[in-house]
Amino acid sequence: MTDQSVADGPAAAPAPRAQPMAMQGLVNRIILGMLRAPGLSRLVGARLVTLYVTGRKSGRRYVIPVAYTRDKGDLLVGTPFGWARNLRAGEPVTIRLQGRLREADVRVFTDEAGVADLYAAMCRDNKQFAKFNKVGFDAAGNPDPDDLHLAWLAGARAFRLTPR
Repeated sequence: MTDQSVADGPAAAPAPRAQPMAMQGLVNRIILGMLRAPGLSRLVGARLVTLYVTGRKSGRRYVIPVAYTRDKGDLLVGTPFGWARNLRAGEPVTIRLQGRLREADVRVFTDEAGVADLYAAMCRDNKQFAKFNKVGFDAAGNPDPDDLHLAWLAGARAFRLTPR
């Protein structure tokens, strides 16, 4: 990382590293249908969970399929996208996990150390998650700390969901 001189003014936040795919809405609707289908939900849901999130200000309900990693009975989820601000610690969220609707308790991580730690675990477990978030690996297979730092700077948040 480089230091910015005082004359340059405050550093602007970097652009988000993860970008939605073209036609993300259509892809999400197809995936959501597959996650609701009894036969397909176990196969497709091996790496995906559906979050039912209510907007803080709008009250609108968002239904979002996201990749997860299992960790000690919990689900780890990470994203840089704005919908994540609607997940709040202490407020349970409804999830669909392997075809079953259930509640989950939420722990939110926005500090750099917490986000980097959980993102590293998710990247090691799911190379597609790492690729989507532009996190590379060193020769030993560890996520690049500079890439994790850049993901955090660009607004990445991490969550630990504990299904009930």
